[in-house]
Amino acid sequence: MGETRLHVELLKWTPDPEATIALAARLCYTDSDIVSLARSFKPGEEKVFLKKLMAFGHFSPIEHANFTFGIEGISRSLLAQLTRHRIASFSVQSQRYVAKDSSRNPDGVFNYVVPPRIRALGAPYVKRFEAQMREIQGWYDEWNRLLGNKGEASQEDARFVLPNAAETKLLLTMNARELRYFFRLRCCNRAQWEIRAMAIEMLKKVREVSPVLFEDAGPACLTGPCPEGAMSCGKIRAVRRFFKNF
Repeated sequence: MGETRLHVELLKWTPDPEATIALAARLCYTDSDIVSLARSFKPGEEKVFLKKLMAFGHFSPIEHANFTFGIEGISRSLLAQLTRHRIASFSVQSQRYVAKDSSRNPDGVFNYVVPPRIRALGAPYVKRFEAQMREIQGWYDEWNRLLGNKGEASQEDARFVLPNAAETKLLLTMNARELRYFFRLRCCNRAQWEIRAMAIEMLKKVREVSPVLFEDAGPACLTGPCPEGAMSCGKIRAVRRFFKNF
């Protein structure tokens, strides 16, 4: 327990997502029955069709492909940003039912995330941050005790003293269209560092199972001008190199 790090796994996805999307898209333009249409594709034809589909900007068929991630080592601060993406499903570890008391933690403190800017200040400052987390753990334990140590009945109020740094875990499911929009916003250099790091790991995972669908996914500046205007990071060439090569 104590300091924790980001971990992202792609757990489940629509089998053969590119074939599913190609079938859905072709159905829009033919009077064939669906079973015959599915059998009509030749090996590799789905990928060619999907490339054309993406070039046309016909994105509604890609909503038929879903991807489910297991994500650990993220802060409650990130969770607040993530749930703004409403076309998604979330199952989040509860602070009401999952106790954070020190007796259940091997290191005597709840899991937490250390921001990189604090880490960059050096070891003494990281230790100060750790000490503050331990102090908060003491507050949590105190309130849990004062409220009677009654499981969720006391934990639901004791948790009010826990910080944004407190770690959480979740399962997240998005369809491919929402994922591409998510990457467009959250892979940007202007995004908050933690959700950007998570988005990049998610993009790496989905590119492995569906390269055609996500080969051009990433921040908006990969395929056009930076939409941030005067707030641009000014590093469009470096950003394009990064997402092309990872």
